[in-house]
Amino acid sequence: MTVSVSVTEAGCAEHPELYQHPLLEDDPGRSATAEQRRQRTAMTRRASAICGGCGEMPECLYRAVVEYDVSGFVAGTTEHQRRRMRTLLELTVGPDDLDSLTGVSASPHQVNHAEIVRLRAQNPHMSLDTIAQRLGCSLSTVKRHLRRARAEAAGVPERPRDDTSPEPPSPDEVLSARAQVVESVLAA
Repeated sequence: MTVSVSVTEAGCAEHPELYQHPLLEDDPGRSATAEQRRQRTAMTRRASAICGGCGEMPECLYRAVVEYDVSGFVAGTTEHQRRRMRTLLELTVGPDDLDSLTGVSASPHQVNHAEIVRLRAQNPHMSLDTIAQRLGCSLSTVKRHLRRARAEAAGVPERPRDDTSPEPPSPDEVLSARAQVVESVLAA
């Protein structure tokens, strides 16, 4: 299947319906139907082609790998691919406290971390958006708690944010890691 991208397309900002689609934001994994897997593959190809033609892709990739633990499909990569890239780069990026970054000092109610993890474990087929609606919180809150749970389960420490932190990789090193990860997927 060949995917062509018009030169006039400006990337993810021009295609929110694609990049924010639940199948592209949250890989349903083994619980996906054959139709969902087919649709996700087609969407991933289209998004990869759009990212490949975007002049912002190298900076976007660098930020998504080195600076932030973002969810979904970003800079032509999946969350899984970015985790593999961080492993190659010997880099750990902890989830950010998005509430403090956006200036939110307190939410109307506290979301129970264990409840989010429990709901996801008991309902792997349920979309993250549905879990967020059920708990009365945002999708980003659910994703942040699930990333934290994955990191805790893997024993990954949060990235220290002080002057003793190791030197971050260069943009060229990140692009090289992307090439290694993406090529290994294409070769498989």
